[in-house]
Amino acid sequence: MLWFVGLGISGVKSISIEAQEILSIADIVYLEQFTSPIGKTDLEKIKKLTKGEFRPVKRWLVEDGKEILKNAKSKNVVLLSYGDPYIATTHIELRTRAIQEKIKTHSIHSSSSLTSMIGECGLHFYKIGRVTTIMSEMKSLTTPYFVIYKNVIEGNHTVLLLEFNQDEDFFLDPKDALLALINTEKGQKRKVITPSTYAIVPSRIGFKDQSIISGKISSLLKQDFGKPPHAIIITGRFHFTESDALKILVKCLDEPYDNSEKTKKIPIQMMEKYVPMVREALEEVEPFYKGQKEYKVILENAELYIQDAEKFLEDGQDEVAILSIGYADGLVDALRLAKGLEPKM
Repeated sequence: MLWFVGLGISGVKSISIEAQEILSIADIVYLEQFTSPIGKTDLEKIKKLTKGEFRPVKRWLVEDGKEILKNAKSKNVVLLSYGDPYIATTHIELRTRAIQEKIKTHSIHSSSSLTSMIGECGLHFYKIGRVTTIMSEMKSLTTPYFVIYKNVIEGNHTVLLLEFNQDEDFFLDPKDALLALINTEKGQKRKVITPSTYAIVPSRIGFKDQSIISGKISSLLKQDFGKPPHAIIITGRFHFTESDALKILVKCLDEPYDNSEKTKKIPIQMMEKYVPMVREALEEVEPFYKGQKEYKVILENAELYIQDAEKFLEDGQDEVAILSIGYADGLVDALRLAKGLEPKM
């Protein structure tokens, strides 16, 4: 039998009675600490709850899984983890393998900081978009950047998990993560992350020294967030009950506001740039073809494509709008080249 047991978010105090009973009868208890750090005091208290073999393990042993699965075929084995056991995809994969190998499995769920922090911040859980992670050694934060972009466009909030390296006892500082996102903005230039972007930094959710601070990134960069674990939430569009709750439940350095108001969809950004540019190029080339009837249709089609592009964008047909302005740009460039003029860039 292989048990997947969650510790909850408040250390040994949050272990359920059912979980304590299973720990007391297990032959082997594997405690993984790679999803979040567990203090030495709690570690000793958890160890006292177990009657069988107690083994704190590294990430690689859980990911490999062979030892755990081998023992689970003939013994009662527990994989104990911080929060809820299935927040970690590694655990889901291990359970799948266990079932494939005809090993019985059972789960004891518990609270997760990932879900708890949402309520602690006063946010609506159904407004949480895709969750992503920021790593310290990532050469580019393009993926987290565009996850935030897509969520903000939809008005949703983005939970950013920060790297925890168990072997090196390293937890990425929220300020380093925010600075990395600002640097990514310099290359992307989509107005997704700026010093005025509103964010929330929840710290040590579920512990006595829990702290939640919100404000503009420029304000948050001046704060000391204390001991890890931390997370970051880039907010999207607030429901009025969310902003009201945030101001009461959280230390707000600045008045909450919607990040979605300043971030436009990429097609809109492209159209704002290319429509005036193509129309200007068309107006510039038209005099060169004055009185030449054979080119009149081409000139008219170019103008119609520009108008179509604007109408498609207004109707929410972003892809077709981009195609239309592209057609117009191609016609205008061809007309310019025919007269020895450089294409407009």
